[in-house]
Amino acid sequence: MKLEVLRFSSQEDSTNGILFDITDGKREFLCYTLEDEHRDVKKYGETRVPAGTYNITLRTVGGFHGRYLKKYGEMHKGMLWVREVPNFEYILIHTGNTDEHTAGCLLLGDTQQTNFGRSDGFVGRSVIAYKRVYPAIAKALTNNEQVTITYTDFDVI
Repeated sequence: MKLEVLRFSSQEDSTNGILFDITDGKREFLCYTLEDEHRDVKKYGETRVPAGTYNITLRTVGGFHGRYLKKYGEMHKGMLWVREVPNFEYILIHTGNTDEHTAGCLLLGDTQQTNFGRSDGFVGRSVIAYKRVYPAIAKALTNNEQVTITYTDFDVI
């Protein structure tokens, strides 16, 4: 499975994007995304991952995993963990609404407010988007398929 995040707007504290499934060579819209802002020098918990392609695996330990297992029950197979990002650890794909919830991770949402003229971006209906997007990715991973995510920058920095 191949995923792609197209980043299209970067402001003081946030980056707006769109997540696509590009497995079949077409771009199938999955949801909107929100991340922290771009920085030339990483600041812990306040920097988006660099553009590039990374593997995703399931992380079945840690606080997020325990909370999501309780919240989502049988649907939850582990946190979606973006791996081998230079100078980053534990980059997850999860729910949340503002850059305060990201800490470098990728938030999913069904609605999005522009971050133009404001520092914070916003994604809404995050849990609904997560419940729709997560199962297909988790299924691919539990079937031992390789899952990758490519971050592409179209935003002006």
